[in-house]
Amino acid sequence: MYVQPLNPTGNVGLTILASLTPIIVLLILLAGLKLSAWLASLIGSIVTILVAWLVWKAPIAQLSYAWLIGALVGTWAISWIVFWGLTIYNTLVLTGKFNAFRDWIVRNSTNDARVQAILLAWSFGALLEGLVGFGYPWAFVAPLLIYLGFDDLKALQVSALANNAPVSFGALGTPIVILAATTGLPLLFVSSSVAKVVAVLALLPPWILLYLVDRWKGIKEAWPIAIIGSLSYILGQFPVASFVGPYLPDITGSLVSFAILLLFLRIWRPKNVLVLKNMQFNGGENKKYSSKDVVQAWSAFIILIIVVTLWTGPWSPLTKVTLATLAQPAYSSLLHKNVSVSFGFNPFVAGTSILVSWVIISLVLRISPKIMGQAVKRSFQQYWGGILTGVFVVGLAYVFNFSGMAYSLAWKASDLSLAFIVVSPLFGWIGCALSGSNTSSNALFGVFQATTARLAGLPIGLTPALNSVGAELAKPVAPQTASAGVSTTKYVRKEGIVIRKNLPWAIGVLVYLIIIGVLYAFLAPSLFIHS
Repeated sequence: MYVQPLNPTGNVGLTILASLTPIIVLLILLAGLKLSAWLASLIGSIVTILVAWLVWKAPIAQLSYAWLIGALVGTWAISWIVFWGLTIYNTLVLTGKFNAFRDWIVRNSTNDARVQAILLAWSFGALLEGLVGFGYPWAFVAPLLIYLGFDDLKALQVSALANNAPVSFGALGTPIVILAATTGLPLLFVSSSVAKVVAVLALLPPWILLYLVDRWKGIKEAWPIAIIGSLSYILGQFPVASFVGPYLPDITGSLVSFAILLLFLRIWRPKNVLVLKNMQFNGGENKKYSSKDVVQAWSAFIILIIVVTLWTGPWSPLTKVTLATLAQPAYSSLLHKNVSVSFGFNPFVAGTSILVSWVIISLVLRISPKIMGQAVKRSFQQYWGGILTGVFVVGLAYVFNFSGMAYSLAWKASDLSLAFIVVSPLFGWIGCALSGSNTSSNALFGVFQATTARLAGLPIGLTPALNSVGAELAKPVAPQTASAGVSTTKYVRKEGIVIRKNLPWAIGVLVYLIIIGVLYAFLAPSLFIHS
């Protein structure tokens, strides 16, 4: 069995630098050279395999098998979800139901661009994250914002940064379930620990959205909507995550926030309404869509919520089916035990639940086979680059894990003692930046975070929570997520431009998370101790 060396170069600094090679290469190719995500991920995969082979001395055959396992995970566990989510979106667009939903939103709130950024990107986006995740909220929300007059790049940036807080509880809490499973900590304790961090983090994004849309003037004129937006989401999310579990917090947080914001907008509007010059909606025009159109549009989301929740929740036997498993084991010199990268083929994964949702939606709305075929064709045209990115970037992440590069990066971390709190979120951030998946990042670094906390005498729940939330903050720059997000805009296969725009903000919010972690460690460590 391949034994992962901790310090293959013989120099700690060089080993850490070599460990960071995959993310450095990706960021240079994407943010620096602005390559398409699929091409950058392909080059990054080749570089990572070469480094793992030449520096870590991992057998090339085993590296190739680990890469193949990652490619299968990227395709089946991620791209399969996003593809059918996009197909639902395209079906609603082709039938006019998306337009009916969009106009209903504007008519029942306000056409102020700052308010709509929070209502749609923040509150409604959290619902899509809770159900689907993996960049789908960007893909759905960005066209709504473009309709309101946002240029494509700004719409994508707002959608991406609004999506920061909900990710840990996305896809019905899958990242938290994996984090609890890998660390061996009780599920509700892990969910509660992450919720405490997310609750503080969630205070910031609505303010960022106001600034992105209208700079300091937006904050000055529309600050009440930022306060209501963040507090209403926390009100719906925090109690459920803390006392019920990780499966529904995003859905309850989104619905509570969306409802409270719509009610709040009945008694408050910005004194000066910001209508962007490119806005296609005119509030004075005659109604274009009937009540039936609006009901049918909302029924699509209701069907999606019901099917996905029943299908993928902990009560469903479908998630426990595994027809075949591929695994590549190695021995970890850091953890002193066997570790492995693996792929279990379950035909009833979350993506299949979204496929079934689409079929039911099509039957309920009486959509013709011709329109259904057009929706599938359009989704493939939009997302083929994203499918390739899922293959290459998750393959890269699995080589990073199998070869021991991840464990070499973590090698000296426990020596930092209390100062580890400062770097703990970075591991989650790196894991998600490489894989595009909070779930993968938690699987990659969850055990390490809990082990380091024990060795350093830190609260056992805090560092895994910081890993998960740190992973959230890499989503705006993760190639796989960006590939899905840009698929419904003119930036299709131009993810590098979007990632470059998002990078400073992603780093800034990461610094905010580090401050949250330090404050919790010094002021309230008992909140993260499991009795």
